Amino acid sequence: MSYKSRSIKIVTISTLLLLIFTLEPKGQFFTLPPLPPDYKFGNILINRTSEKNNVKPATFSHWIHRQKHTCRVCHFELEFNFQVNTTEITEAANKAGMYCGASGCHDGKTVFGHDRPHCEKCHNGNITYGKEKFSELSGLPKAKFGNGIDWVKAMDKDMIKPAHYLMIMPLPLEGFTFNKILLLEAEMFGIPPAIFPHNPHIQWLDCNNCHPDVFTVKKKETQHFSMEKILQKKFCGVCHLNVAFPMDHCNRCHPLMSDYWGKY
Repeated sequence: MSYKSRSIKIVTISTLLLLIFTLEPKGQFFTLPPLPPDYKFGNILINRTSEKNNVKPATFSHWIHRQKHTCRVCHFELEFNFQVNTTEITEAANKAGMYCGASGCHDGKTVFGHDRPHCEKCHNGNITYGKEKFSELSGLPKAKFGNGIDWVKAMDKDMIKPAHYLMIMPLPLEGFTFNKILLLEAEMFGIPPAIFPHNPHIQWLDCNNCHPDVFTVKKKETQHFSMEKILQKKFCGVCHLNVAFPMDHCNRCHPLMSDYWGKY
C-alpha cells in the first residue's frame, strides 16, 4: 500500500471515529420516546374493558403506589402483567379480592374500595389525576430523568419503606449471591459495556418477574439483546421506558459513557 493510500485510510478511519464519538446519540442512533412531565411519568390509563362498558378508563400512578408497595406486589403477587391493558381486570374480580381489590389494597378497609362514592377516584379518564400530590415527594433523592426521583436511593435511605408482599412472603434464597454485577458487552462499536446490578432490582422485583420470560437465567444466552429491542419494550425496556428511569440516562447503565452522552 502506498504512503498516499495509507494516509487516506487513516484519515477515513479517524473521521469515522470522530463522528461516532461526537454525534448526539439520541438524534443519530436511536429515536427515544419523548419524556412527559415529571408528575406524569409512570402514569397509565387502564382501558381494556372500561369504555366498552361505557365507563371512563381507570388512571393508575406508579409514583403514588410505589411509595407503599414494591413492584413485586402488583406484578407478581397480584398477577398484573407488565404491559398495560393485557390483564383482564373486572369490577367483579376486584370485589372478590383480586387485583386492586386484594386484602391490604383497595379492599374498603385499608384503602377506599370499589363502591360509590369512590368510583371516580380511579375511573376518571384523566392520566394526570392526583398530580397535586407530586410536590409531596420533593424531599426524596433526585434523579436526572423520569419523574426526577431516585427511588433506589430513597429506599436505601429509609425515606420510603414500601411493603414487599401482602400475603405471599418471598421464599428465602440462602446460598444465592445477589450483589453480583453483570457486565454486558455492547455490540455497537464505540459503546462501553452496560452493567446490571442484581441487588437494587431484587429490592423491587421478584426473580420470576425477569426470569425466564424476559431474560434467560444463564448469562449470554438471551439472544438479540440490543437497544433496538429495548426501545420496542423488550428486555430492559419492559420497565425502563415508562416507569423506571428511562433510556435517556445513558451513563446510568453505561457508566463509562461521558456526561455528554448521559445528559440525553
